[in-house]
Amino acid sequence: MYQNRYNSNRSNNRPSYGGSSRYPRRQNSGYGNQARKSSLGNNISLFIKKAEPLMEEVGENVTHTSFNDFEIIDALKQNILAKGYDVPTPIQDQAIDPILEGRDLIGLANTGTGKTAAFLIPLINKIYKDRTQGALIVVPTRELAVQILEEFRSLTLDMKISSALAIGGSNLERQIRDVKRVPHVVIGTPGRLKDLIERRALDLSDYSTFILDEVDLMVDIGFIADVKYFVSLLPEVRQSLFFSATISPKIQEIIRIFVNDPVTISVKTTDTSKNIDQDVVLVENGAKKIEQLHDLLIKDGFDKVLIFGRTKRGVETLNRELETRGFRVGAIHGNKTQGYRQRILQSFKQDEIQILLATDVAARGLDIPNVSHVINYELPETYEDYIHRIGRTGRAGKVGSALTFVSR
Repeated sequence: MYQNRYNSNRSNNRPSYGGSSRYPRRQNSGYGNQARKSSLGNNISLFIKKAEPLMEEVGENVTHTSFNDFEIIDALKQNILAKGYDVPTPIQDQAIDPILEGRDLIGLANTGTGKTAAFLIPLINKIYKDRTQGALIVVPTRELAVQILEEFRSLTLDMKISSALAIGGSNLERQIRDVKRVPHVVIGTPGRLKDLIERRALDLSDYSTFILDEVDLMVDIGFIADVKYFVSLLPEVRQSLFFSATISPKIQEIIRIFVNDPVTISVKTTDTSKNIDQDVVLVENGAKKIEQLHDLLIKDGFDKVLIFGRTKRGVETLNRELETRGFRVGAIHGNKTQGYRQRILQSFKQDEIQILLATDVAARGLDIPNVSHVINYELPETYEDYIHRIGRTGRAGKVGSALTFVSR
């Protein structure tokens, strides 16, 4: 545990992003107070696990050793290669063929294992071969919708397959125009999609493939009624795909209402990725907690850090404090405009800022390369939230670190 190594005196050798010894202190700032009690309590054992050595492995049941092994068109193979994808991940290896065959599918895999490409690749192949096909992709957060759209557009380069984004916080009139053109693929969040349907701009009968990503979060945050509404408007004959890192028995039972004879694929061996080093930091609440966070952030190796808080207000307060201390930091949460959130995310991806602060929903499903550390400054509400949080590091086969602040 980190209570000995990281409670030592602060080093005088500070990098420029860590501020200086003259940074103003705020006593009794109360950053450790939580608006809601986490159901995890202080069960330290949940947050401690050493990363296992990375090994180059080829599983016994691997069917495809390259994307050339799939029955997909050459133009798509070229775009896959241009993105630097070579060997399919386990979820891609097992999911692409059933989707190409038109089967309904429930896919379960650890976050960061390529679920997005697992459904986009066969979807793009399907649409390219039959331009009358259309797909609706529903996700819980705006950032995830934008991320999927970016992936989709890179995989469809020069293939003339149209797409539209339907999310809150962006220009409604433009989105109305976009969806009225009946693009091949619409990617959106439930609230904006429902709004477009009610305005008679979006007709779901045009979309015979239904994809729901981050299923567990969709259910947890109350979108299941909206999902049922969308399903009622979709064609009776359709293909339904559901992907998530976690699916409880209750959620799986609900999912099966929407699918017909689905293929269920699970490539999870553990709850969390094996290549994430997990540990705890024993902390004192109040002013000492921010000091301990500061001491972490100025240490070597904390190059790209994602910090999670529980509330929008708490994240914003911590953002202001870290800015005062001289850190390059940004925050995303529900009170920020969509444009602002995208700019901050881009700055973090491009290493223009060192630290990104976020609430659980704002960062769900984000694929940000080379995150060195995830810090749970406040405990997540559930263990499933913890899994998703720490899954932002240790991606694409790299080793990552996750630290959870736990009160003494």
